[in-house]
Amino acid sequence: MRTASMLLALVLLAVGPALAQDPVEVDSDHYRLVFENDDVRVLRISYGPHEKSVMHYHPAGVVVFLTNGKTRFTLLDGQTVEIEGNAHEAIWTEAGPHLPQNIGDQPLEVILVEVKASSGSN
Repeated sequence: MRTASMLLALVLLAVGPALAQDPVEVDSDHYRLVFENDDVRVLRISYGPHEKSVMHYHPAGVVVFLTNGKTRFTLLDGQTVEIEGNAHEAIWTEAGPHLPQNIGDQPLEVILVEVKASSGSN
């Protein structure tokens, strides 16, 4: 029983960092940092048709579509969610880990404004 508990603890320790993977570091082919300060981090995200990323994490934020596109997000539990957006639309996204894939036949370009935890300096 003690061995099983220790194994579970090790698995949880390994999963924690995986959930917090920074997409700029683990998928620089698709994610580029364009601005950052104490309040926000802004990423430019570009996917070719049918391209897929790796599991990574984002804090809550706003996505602005630069092109029309349709994306499938695979969540940790294997559930999938599809989001479709038109150029110049903006949507709110909650924090969490996911694996995105452009499921469209055209390139997908978005800007993601990640909101950082309040610094209390307002």
